[in-house]
Amino acid sequence: MQGMDDGADDPVEAAAELARAVAPDLDGILLTIYPDADTLDTIRPGDADVETANAVARAVGRAMSEEGVEVFVQRADRGAFRRWLAGRQDGPEVRRTWVDRGRLLRGAGALRALGLTAPPPEPPPRFPPAPGPTADALLVAQEDGESGGFDALAGALIEAGRGDVLDLAVRKVRARQSDENAAELRAGMLAVAEGAAVGPSGWAELVALPVALSPGAVPDAVALADGLIASGGLAPEEELRFLPGWRSPDAVAELSPVATRRVLLDLVADREPRDLPPGDTDELARRGFGVLVGVRVDWTIPIWDVIEAEDGLPEEAPEEDETPEERGRARAFDSWRSRVAAEHGGCVPLDLVPLSEVDGGIADFLDEAGCQVEGIDEIRAFVEAARREAGGLDVVCRPEIIGEGLELTAYTVEGRLLDSLTLPPDRLPASAESTLGLVGAFVRLVRDAPGR
Repeated sequence: MQGMDDGADDPVEAAAELARAVAPDLDGILLTIYPDADTLDTIRPGDADVETANAVARAVGRAMSEEGVEVFVQRADRGAFRRWLAGRQDGPEVRRTWVDRGRLLRGAGALRALGLTAPPPEPPPRFPPAPGPTADALLVAQEDGESGGFDALAGALIEAGRGDVLDLAVRKVRARQSDENAAELRAGMLAVAEGAAVGPSGWAELVALPVALSPGAVPDAVALADGLIASGGLAPEEELRFLPGWRSPDAVAELSPVATRRVLLDLVADREPRDLPPGDTDELARRGFGVLVGVRVDWTIPIWDVIEAEDGLPEEAPEEDETPEERGRARAFDSWRSRVAAEHGGCVPLDLVPLSEVDGGIADFLDEAGCQVEGIDEIRAFVEAARREAGGLDVVCRPEIIGEGLELTAYTVEGRLLDSLTLPPDRLPASAESTLGLVGAFVRLVRDAPGR
């Protein structure tokens, strides 16, 4: 921080001034406090003495809190820091980004850790018992889409459990306008309900992974979720945790906004949600789709040590349509998806979406599949010819994605090679990964050649 580097007489006051300057652009801030000088020297070697470091944290926390910024605090721990640093390239810029994700304090607990008095919690808003006036106010807020008033009022009603107000608002729109407008209003309520400033970080939201299932080939839900998390397809600031069982798309679609918020709170607390029990895997396979439901925690909390080093907020990089890192994560996700299709008889994970968009994701997949029917005729003919060659024996197919093309090799289930087909991208009905899902609908896919 410039004030400290220039030898300011009072580094604590200089930090407080910087905090007040940047606070209008922040929703949250992460501060670190140190139990002793050895811990400070381990994490910030050669830095200020421990009393000054903690006094700076206290002053910044006070200034930020007074400006309405949510304060997060981590108590520095040498062991946790060393474990975190072990997998990274050491350097001052890297050290400043340390977040002890498992033990962050927020709210009143964070302020108390700094030695500050937490303000009394604001009482929740009180709504009149009759739902009509509040439902009308909600519709007025929806019409004024620029102010953010709809999200604030809908969120307060969801937290208060006032599903009667939300339901009445939807009925009024249906009666006055159309079913489409009512569905749009309900979708907006669900979007508010599935994300909130809860949990260990600044934000948590419900997500879902719809999966097109093949009859008799429902993967293990835990293994599938673990594979996604380990695939390299997630951003470093994302943390995903999935429920251990499959859920029904119909059950997801039936969740009210109030029930959706309860599911979010249950997942953040690592509880099995009563509002969304596991589905029957046989029924899901028969219907063709299952859903993995999880919570995504966003760890992009601004860190005071970074702001201090930059003497202000870091400059934002110019926006790009897609960064190289994002392209790499997309390729990793597609590679994982193709492995799932090959290993589980053509089951195809769709895109990871907000929970309220499960139906839309499935509908888009079915629309795409419908458009692909003509283009897949060549592959279907290949499989039928392999079955004739097999002379009544069961046929399996080993797919391999080569660049953007697809190679299919057909075998009898005992391992006799029947035929192979190589399709460049211009002869595929869709991307290689998406085509696998369609192939798996009429021939069993295997990862390795039978008998090897």
